[in-house]
Amino acid sequence: MIHYLDQLLFAALPYAVMVVFLLGTIQRYRAQSFSYSSLSSQFLENRQHFWAMVPFHYGILTVLAGHLVAFLIPRQILWWNSKPARLYVLEVTALAFGIITLVSLGAVVLRRLTSAKVNVVTSKADWFLYLLLFVQILTGVYVAVFNPWGSSWFAASATPYLWSLIKLNPQIGYVAAMPLAVKLHIVNAFIVVGFFPFTRLVHILVVPNPYLWRRPQVVRWNRDPRRTGAIES
Repeated sequence: MIHYLDQLLFAALPYAVMVVFLLGTIQRYRAQSFSYSSLSSQFLENRQHFWAMVPFHYGILTVLAGHLVAFLIPRQILWWNSKPARLYVLEVTALAFGIITLVSLGAVVLRRLTSAKVNVVTSKADWFLYLLLFVQILTGVYVAVFNPWGSSWFAASATPYLWSLIKLNPQIGYVAAMPLAVKLHIVNAFIVVGFFPFTRLVHILVVPNPYLWRRPQVVRWNRDPRRTGAIES
């Protein structure tokens, strides 16, 4: 039986957040195009930044890529999972990258809490974004552990539901009977999309991420640290 709350969360909410995403993204670019960056704090502190952000980006991009593949080619995913050995490889790999993402996000938050310079430039929107990402990744890991074979049921249930949204004919029956953790994971993903235009995540739309493979940046100050305010010739 489909509850009215399911109608609200899985039929109305997706379209509401997409409107907010599109209008908010366009308005921010028109009004504050200079803010279309990651607002990186790497210049303020680099070592922890490197060891936190690089694993986080590798982890989150791999997890997102897995979701995208299951969305685009669900039949091939189900064919791949028809062999238990291949299914185990896919599930363990996805879980490993999910855990890497969760741990590295913890390192990102710890850095912003412990580095005074970085903490000062961290906004309330940043903290709310970290909370949303933490909930998203934690529920994803939880689902992978306690509701296994997610790659198969995602391809069989979540993918048809998402395509029904694109076709403007929401078929919420695909998700209405799913466990609470899965529903929370889906709803939180919608909230992240809606909050996207108001965060540093907008840099994804305009800027590549070369620091994923570049060496750590070395910063040299043009002053003598023994003489405050002195500029070297």
